[in-house]
Amino acid sequence: MNIPPGWAWLGQALLIIAGIILVIWLCRLGERRGTAYLADRPAYLRPLALLGGVLALLSALLPWVTFELNDGVYPELSTLQFFDEPWGVTGFRGFILLLGLASIVLAFVPIPAKRRVYRAIGLALFGITLFNTGFIIYYGGGIGAATAADGVVAFGGLVGLVAAAVVWFAHRSGPLEQVPLWNSKVSRAVAYPVLLLAFIALLLVVAMLLRAGTTADGDSRAYAGPIFLSLLFFISGVILALNGLGFTKWLTDVSDKHRLWSVVVLLGCSIALPFTEAGTDYWMTIAVNIGVYAATAIGLNIVVGLAGLLDLGYIAFLGIGAYVAANFSEASAAAFGIKLPFLAAAIVAAVVAGVFGAIVGSPTLRVRGDYLAIVTLAFGEIFRKAAQNDIGGLTGGANAIPDIPPISAFGQSFSAPLEIGGVKLPSGVLYYILVVVLVAVVMLVFANLKDSRIGRAWIAIREDEDAARAMGIKTGQAKILAFLIGATLAGLAGAVFAHKTSTVAYDSFQFIESVTLLAAVILGGMASIPGAVLGSALLIVLPEKLRDFQDLRLFLFGLALVLIMRFRPQGLIPDRHRRAELADEGVVEAPSQEHNVADSTPGGGAAVTR
Repeated sequence: MNIPPGWAWLGQALLIIAGIILVIWLCRLGERRGTAYLADRPAYLRPLALLGGVLALLSALLPWVTFELNDGVYPELSTLQFFDEPWGVTGFRGFILLLGLASIVLAFVPIPAKRRVYRAIGLALFGITLFNTGFIIYYGGGIGAATAADGVVAFGGLVGLVAAAVVWFAHRSGPLEQVPLWNSKVSRAVAYPVLLLAFIALLLVVAMLLRAGTTADGDSRAYAGPIFLSLLFFISGVILALNGLGFTKWLTDVSDKHRLWSVVVLLGCSIALPFTEAGTDYWMTIAVNIGVYAATAIGLNIVVGLAGLLDLGYIAFLGIGAYVAANFSEASAAAFGIKLPFLAAAIVAAVVAGVFGAIVGSPTLRVRGDYLAIVTLAFGEIFRKAAQNDIGGLTGGANAIPDIPPISAFGQSFSAPLEIGGVKLPSGVLYYILVVVLVAVVMLVFANLKDSRIGRAWIAIREDEDAARAMGIKTGQAKILAFLIGATLAGLAGAVFAHKTSTVAYDSFQFIESVTLLAAVILGGMASIPGAVLGSALLIVLPEKLRDFQDLRLFLFGLALVLIMRFRPQGLIPDRHRRAELADEGVVEAPSQEHNVADSTPGGGAAVTR
């Protein structure tokens, strides 16, 4: 009997899926049994932490692969074994070594919320070891690549998985502590240096993530994707540990109390990115794209995050702003023979986009929910088709509007390299600085609107439109205003987009781009300003970093989004209202304890704890 090739492939795929489900079920069953056993045995914390740390060290020092992969040696020093060079480990094995040492050292250090720290270490170990073991097995052609083949053994990955499980069960030994509350009432002499160091550290982390897996010249190295993801797992573990210690909450509170200083330092660190190792032509282009999408996503956050109006055609407003700016730029295919200064063209683009936003928002007087989503989706498709067919002769149709001149100021083109004090900066650095200013302005507009009367009206409409109307809010006007302001901000970003790309084409504003913007808002956290920026950055950087995985790139990208939404439904940086909505109801938390930072207020009163 001949089996068609397609059926054989389907059978193998189903077998693999069944195996994965079986492994997940067994792991979940073991985790439940282990948790039940350790729940009332807090004395097991130190032994398990020490054992997990030792196993992690062994994992880092043992070989991980039995032969050289097709694209070269991975991991670096992959033949290292039997502790012949214990401090020579690099890459993800260096991260495992550091996590193992942390697990051992913390077993003897009295710190608050120790189990939360071990949970972070266990998750980081699990992510690094599971991903890299799976990568070696997949690209090595079988499980023998990560275990034993032709008389060569390599059990570093399996030992690492066991280490991660042991450290994870260490945090299950006894009840999980409450997150400590640190006293955030500190003097400027303490707050200013701490915030400065924190934002500088954030800048360096961003630069490390952008350059992970690339050479000194900015070219992509072999295995760039695994190198980046391993670093991402490690940094995520560190952040989760600091969050468990209550440090990130304290830092956020201090930043809120010294908001002006935080904004100034953050703005300075953002402008300093070109001076770091990420200051290359390629990453400046990516950073500008992130800024344009972030500014647009913040505008969408007004419509979706504050007013609760689902807009599936929002990318059209970015396109309107781009086309208007292109037609006033004296490009070769521009419809108007008028060249306006960039600032004037950007204002015109924002106004025109805002007018169209008000027109699209007018149906909200009659429709809501899914019906409104269909209306906005239709508008987005109408705009794309109109641009494709060059209706009115304003879009260039399939030929687009090419040769848009770059922005220039004081004789300096924004697309040309720049030299400051003997330091050569990459081309496009002025566009990056312009985008930083644009995002800062959009953030300022959003923050002031959110805390204003109209912002509270939008939030009321989002929660219950009928109740808001009963309380005297003019819901129709408020919703149209949300569309108008959101579209205006998108049009402003579109003007920058047109000059940076030098070509405006209809296929840059497809429906999938609206979905991407919406995903950025939801992923980062609805109604959250930094959330929209982080969401935009992830949705642009992750696909770029995952190119090394070829056919698996979109699968891994989608899987990451699913996992984030599963475990962080409120978003990565949620707004406080959104966090409260999704918080567990009916849970009474024990009072949290304050630590380490003395109260500098007159009288030395203690901060209020929950």
